[in-house]
Amino acid sequence: MTIDDILELVRLLPGSLVLSPEPGGAYPRIAWGDHFFHYAPDGQVPQRTQPYATIVTKDYPDDCASRLDVDGRWRVNVRVPRERFAELLGRQPRTVDFDGVDLAAVDTVLPHPVYAHAGLVSVVNPGKRTEELVAGLLRDAHHRAMAAASRRAAT
Repeated sequence: MTIDDILELVRLLPGSLVLSPEPGGAYPRIAWGDHFFHYAPDGQVPQRTQPYATIVTKDYPDDCASRLDVDGRWRVNVRVPRERFAELLGRQPRTVDFDGVDLAAVDTVLPHPVYAHAGLVSVVNPGKRTEELVAGLLRDAHHRAMAAASRRAAT
């Protein structure tokens, strides 16, 4: 599974918006080359919601445990419900313990190194072992974002 495979999958989802900051744009340099997935049928980045998933291609100052500054490494991050988080990782998001967890392991579902407590899971360089799971997690996260937008619009 490549970054392009994921971008293609997400762009095909109804109402999907993939924000991919580039040099010279309105977004900070640190975000250049990364991708942020939103449900935004109007094509505008939502102002009061976080992306339901992201792809990061480099270490951030407070997020370097995945060793993304090594060539060819990147990470997909997906928000999942508490129950799914526990199913995937054997513990609730708020009780994540990183002892003994190799946050740089590839093709493995891991708690997000910084935002696990908020229900994000991660996969560094998804491959044969995780590609179907990652695709399903992205579809599910998109569906939840779409449902949440519908609920907000109804109120």
